[in-house]
Amino acid sequence: MGLSANDAFAAGGRRNRRRYGRGRRGTLSEINVTPLVDVMLVLLIIFMISAPLLTAGVPVELPKTEAGAMQDQSDPITVSIQANGSIFVGEDPVAFSRLAPRLKEMAGPATTKPIYVRADGQASYEVVAQVMASLSTSGFTSINLITDTGGPSSGASPEEAAAP
Repeated sequence: MGLSANDAFAAGGRRNRRRYGRGRRGTLSEINVTPLVDVMLVLLIIFMISAPLLTAGVPVELPKTEAGAMQDQSDPITVSIQANGSIFVGEDPVAFSRLAPRLKEMAGPATTKPIYVRADGQASYEVVAQVMASLSTSGFTSINLITDTGGPSSGASPEEAAAP
């Protein structure tokens, strides 16, 4: 039995359709990463916004300086001083007389544990100095005063720093 040219193309076309047509009806082996990237970007934005809110427990208005940002240290103890002079360890209010014993019990025998002092810019210099002196005489060696960056440069008055 002889085949014409039309019959040969028809048979080959069916065979090709069966071979390549399975991809349309079967499982898709390619992963579309566009929705995955969208979800990751949304999560990145959420974490970028929420991370700074998690670090500061007590609201204080930090003074601005030109000092650079500190490198992260492992699990520091944060002491906050509000404008009215109230002292907080973490988020808990503490009387000045109980500050050193409270920090010693939190730090244990490690007096090299970093302590971050966050003082409001309107807080009394006397209170801040007393807190830092108390920490120093208690044996703590890594006391850091936390400020915001972007303040006036050294040697220039605030008016000169603000002028373009």
